[in-house]
Amino acid sequence: MVKSALDDIAMPNRDFHFQRLVIDGVNNGDVLAANKPEMASEETCLFHRSAADGNAYLQKLQDLVQQSLANRLPLPVVRFADGEYAFYALSLDCNGLYRQAESAAAIKSALPLHIDALTRLSREGLLAPLIFPGNVEPPRRGIMALVSRLKKRPSATTFLKLLEKHHIPLTGDNYLPFYVVYAWLSSVPFTRLMDGKKICLIGSEWDQAACRRWFTSFDSHPEIAFAEIPAEYVATRWSSMKDHLLANIPVNTDLCLVGAGIGALTVCVDTAAALSIPVIDAGHVFSMMNDRVDKSNGARLYTHHRL
Repeated sequence: MVKSALDDIAMPNRDFHFQRLVIDGVNNGDVLAANKPEMASEETCLFHRSAADGNAYLQKLQDLVQQSLANRLPLPVVRFADGEYAFYALSLDCNGLYRQAESAAAIKSALPLHIDALTRLSREGLLAPLIFPGNVEPPRRGIMALVSRLKKRPSATTFLKLLEKHHIPLTGDNYLPFYVVYAWLSSVPFTRLMDGKKICLIGSEWDQAACRRWFTSFDSHPEIAFAEIPAEYVATRWSSMKDHLLANIPVNTDLCLVGAGIGALTVCVDTAAALSIPVIDAGHVFSMMNDRVDKSNGARLYTHHRL
């Protein structure tokens, strides 16, 4: 089934395959026990042949961020999952805890900006889509192919086909498994790297004391600032927010962490380009830092480490 599914998506089978994401020190047992056991299927994800295992991907992200910090190079890192897949399929199913889009027409109007950001991200940063056997559709034949096209159910497949349509390649250089971002941001290597650095959190809310406690629990003491963006419609109204946000990020910031829903793509790409720094779509880890894991209905895979 895995092979037939990969036959129908925008990448050569010889370069990508499905493999279990194993990272030393990560324990998903508690997360699976507290959530749906079927979440375990997401532990098997897309791998490029250049990465031997999850540790290699974790080291890749660490190395690229260190290079970006040392050389003042832009490095946007953006995750994609169900909400993004729905958004790019012009579906209002993209709206969840926060409203991401006002209408299908608003998404369609914003889509050229997102395609441009995706193109730039593929050249300058890392795409981290959630791709596992359960969200990749197998190729359909005959009448089922017609039904499938008519339904256009958003999935990793529809996202990959969007990339293919706009000539945006997914390669060993620019691809990262979705959960590697969570694993790295919740790890000792990340917090150790941030010790003494200037970090700016970009989001709609900030609990300063909680964030400081979170880093202190790792014996890390960065200088933390906050730049506020609206809680809703960043994905469709970014052009009207961009200049204000960039003006509010402190000078000499070393790294930004973003919590902006589907709008994280444009926020990360434009901020990284403007400041020549790493800008990472932190998602659930942003909520962890703010002591608001309730916003994600509990813990997420690859965020529990054996310290």
